[in-house]
Amino acid sequence: MLKKFFNLKTILISISLLLLIGVIVWQGVNFQGNPDPTAKDLTPGAAVLNTAILVFREGLEAVLVLSAIISGLVKKKQDNFWKPITAGAGVSFLATIATWFIVVAIISSVNASELHIQAATGILAVIVLCIIMNWFFHKLYWTGWINLHNRKKQKITTNSSESVAKSTFWSLFLLGLTSVYREGFEVVLFLQNLRLKLGSDVILQGAIIGVALTMIVGVLTFIAHKRLPFKKMLVFTGALLVVVLAVMVGETVQEMQLAGWIGTTTINVHIPDWMGVWFCIFPTVQTLSAQVIAVVYVVGSYYGARYLTNKKANKQQDQSA
Repeated sequence: MLKKFFNLKTILISISLLLLIGVIVWQGVNFQGNPDPTAKDLTPGAAVLNTAILVFREGLEAVLVLSAIISGLVKKKQDNFWKPITAGAGVSFLATIATWFIVVAIISSVNASELHIQAATGILAVIVLCIIMNWFFHKLYWTGWINLHNRKKQKITTNSSESVAKSTFWSLFLLGLTSVYREGFEVVLFLQNLRLKLGSDVILQGAIIGVALTMIVGVLTFIAHKRLPFKKMLVFTGALLVVVLAVMVGETVQEMQLAGWIGTTTINVHIPDWMGVWFCIFPTVQTLSAQVIAVVYVVGSYYGARYLTNKKANKQQDQSA
């Protein structure tokens, strides 16, 4: 009974609820109650939560890729092979921080109004997020990416002697670096729009929460050697990301309206102020339709991919029968 109650799914849901409640309480204490109902922007608390979800999701993916590459080497106690990979993954974290400052400098040098820059960075973040959340793209983005690095690892370790040569060390180092850096680069792109609106301090708070959750998963995977249900965890965090995507789409479309890129068609429907503050749901045709399209796109791709997978499996069973 206790084992069923304390399963991973229950724990993840509990952590998410506690995180949400904690952020709401923090936001209420720091901003003296309810946010300004006339302000159609994300509150710092909502931005912290969204940042934490994004960072944790990408961190979870990085742990999955890294564990797929080095799991066999750790079991065989091939320290001379997996340690360079781990070192490369560690440097990728520093490379991500450096990339953050580079991207910030590039955006700061752009000679355009703040609204135009916010709209442009929002569009970029939404496009990237829609691509990686498309389940039809999953095989290329995930399975292909992991298999590519596993093939590289196999080639390097097979052609090497027991003592790792200098060239082999750097090959394994780059393997670890590239396998994780992609996730860090995506995080940098995702968070620029929030940074422009609310500042780096808010992003830092959310990033710390996301990194802390990622470290818990990393410790369980690499130190405690626990076999975690990564697929279920990715689906769970993917569901949270659907909400984040809807928020990002609503906010980006509103920024495009404020920048004069698109028109604004209001709807005579009452939407509570808190929905605009926390979820960027506004009574306009443009924002609502874009959010519906984005959610249907991601959820539809998930069920569509599942349908095709089941159809292919049933077809193979019929052929073998």
